[in-house]
Amino acid sequence: MSGAIIRKPGGAAIRTPEETGWDAARARLAGLPGGGLNIAHEAVDRHILAGQGGQAAVIWRGRDGTRAVLSYDDLAAQSARFAHVLAAHGIARGDRLFLLCGRVPELHAATLGALKAGVVVSPLFAAFGPEPVRARMEIGQASVLLTTEAQYLRKVAPWRAELPSLKLVLILGDSAPEGCVALGPAMAVAPRQFDTVPTGPEDMALLHFTSGTTGKPKGVVHVHEAVVAHAETGRRALDLHPGDIYWCTADPGWVTGMSYGIVSPLCNRATLVVDEAEFDLERWYGILESERVQVWYTAPTAIRMMMRAGPEAAAGRAFSALRFLASVGEPLNAECVLWGQEVFGLPFHDNWWQSETGGIMIANTPEMDIKPGAMGKPLPGITAGIVARDGDALRELPDGEIGELALRPGWPSMMRAYLGEPDRYAKCFAGGWYLTGDLAMRDSDGYYWFVGRADDLIKSAGHLIGPFEVESALIEHPAVAEAAVIGVPDPAAGEVVKAFVTLKAGQEPTEALERELRGHARKRLGPAVAPRAIVFRDSLPRTRSGKIMRRLLRARELGLPEGDLSTLEGEPR
Repeated sequence: MSGAIIRKPGGAAIRTPEETGWDAARARLAGLPGGGLNIAHEAVDRHILAGQGGQAAVIWRGRDGTRAVLSYDDLAAQSARFAHVLAAHGIARGDRLFLLCGRVPELHAATLGALKAGVVVSPLFAAFGPEPVRARMEIGQASVLLTTEAQYLRKVAPWRAELPSLKLVLILGDSAPEGCVALGPAMAVAPRQFDTVPTGPEDMALLHFTSGTTGKPKGVVHVHEAVVAHAETGRRALDLHPGDIYWCTADPGWVTGMSYGIVSPLCNRATLVVDEAEFDLERWYGILESERVQVWYTAPTAIRMMMRAGPEAAAGRAFSALRFLASVGEPLNAECVLWGQEVFGLPFHDNWWQSETGGIMIANTPEMDIKPGAMGKPLPGITAGIVARDGDALRELPDGEIGELALRPGWPSMMRAYLGEPDRYAKCFAGGWYLTGDLAMRDSDGYYWFVGRADDLIKSAGHLIGPFEVESALIEHPAVAEAAVIGVPDPAAGEVVKAFVTLKAGQEPTEALERELRGHARKRLGPAVAPRAIVFRDSLPRTRSGKIMRRLLRARELGLPEGDLSTLEGEPR
């Protein structure tokens, strides 16, 4: 733990105790005029009814240098048009829209329009290859897909006929391949007003996919009630106020890009900065400066990449508008917190949450002193603990001991299910706790410190990568017999994927084959998920029951304790 504490001047809380609690948070929202709750109504339409429609909602920066501004009135009209497009093609309440596109303005209109129509929204990474896209659309029983022509032709068209649930494919732009609908012309003739479907708090709204250590991706179900937590945690953890210029750099395919890239800031009537391009140091510094960003939410990977360029890369820039910096996605090194203080005059505030929690649970809030390296403290309405298994029961651990981070269930954005997997969902809860799968420690001041994952998930540049998915793609190659995947530390991405492969008889381990396998994986999975390195092995460590021991591979790769080897079959090296 870092010994340096960043003290906040004054130390007074910015929120009064009377404002805390989920009931108070619900009261700050409007609800649908005729009863019910809808995320899109809270994010856009209630601001129109309050006469705030002229405020900028989105400042969009195109990859080619173009800049466009959409007001809340514009966003309300465009989302209404999209809802009408869905309705015109028979898409109705409960159907599921999958988004496979980058950070373009249509993404916001589609997300909000679908929610207005009672349609469930499921975002995908545009960098996914064909296999991850297909797996998620099959599990989620996709009804609609919004994507580009190039993405559709390469990743979806070859197997579209095998997914009977897919009723409609919308293509960005003014033209579309046969069997698809061009979104531009369809939106142009659609009405600007749409009566929001009267969804209730427990109606399904969002479907996020997260990979597990074994098996297929998990579809995490969130409901419209989640908006209560999205709005409130944006206020408390990110210090969002109406009119703030806010930039969340997360890809919309990641849960952060949806919860805190779209829903939370719009609910708090902020103005979003949206950059279509990928990370570029000069571009990012330019956006922070020229757009006068006030609240910035980014990932540790990006911070580390900026650090590598040195503080001199920011010399001569004016960041006087910046008020609050926050980070999420993986543990935030203490050095990153302090670097923010050096370059921007402000520390980065770490916070912690998961796809399953739907919103920020633990945070370094604006009024708190910061212990660099700590995740912070539970937000109001969140009860956290550190637990250990004691036989079939759970035992809460005292301060200073490492155990599994657990939360008391009941917050509004808590996942309601793993889609179609009730048993898997039930295993997340025990003894009155939601078990996060993360190992952590609480200090005597109530700050929580991340220790590590309790399973084999790999976190690379904000992506959660399940080893099984990568291994399955490698094994599809005709030369591969077996594969095992682990995460290894990387100074920029946090972790990168490394694969260990055994070959079929007659195959020789060569540099050319290693390059071929990496190319095969990139084609199947996309560059964000594919392994950066592949090592050929004669055999892989496995248990007597046949399960490959990734834990042992990682321990030997990193020089860590190997732990209990009693179940190891033989002693392969």
